[in-house]
Amino acid sequence: MRHFAVNLVVVVALVVLGNAAEVAVASNSASAFVHNIIYSNQIAIFSKSYCPYCRRAKTIFSELHQQPFVVELDLRDDGGQIQDVLLDLVGRRTVPQIFVNGKHIGGSDDLRTAVLNGQLQKLLSTS
Repeated sequence: MRHFAVNLVVVVALVVLGNAAEVAVASNSASAFVHNIIYSNQIAIFSKSYCPYCRRAKTIFSELHQQPFVVELDLRDDGGQIQDVLLDLVGRRTVPQIFVNGKHIGGSDDLRTAVLNGQLQKLLSTS
């Protein structure tokens, strides 16, 4: 009976640890995805398709004749995980989260401020 109990503990430990490993891999893949998007695109926006603030940010870039890479979190199965990564990275889960040349701009209001004070144009010219 003791041998059975030891085997049962090992099986339970493997199942629990196996699930933890899958969660860690999923989390790491979301983190890798976010970092790849931020550093592989001049302009990256983490957005939700229905969000009015996200639409406003995309419109600002359109008016500036800039084409951002947009990740619509509500259209992805891992959108929540990506928002968790953004929380760890910039301290916010809200959308939009905008990055220009790897630098975090912030949300829609922050983008508008960066346009008005010339900071966005400086960031775009450093590419």
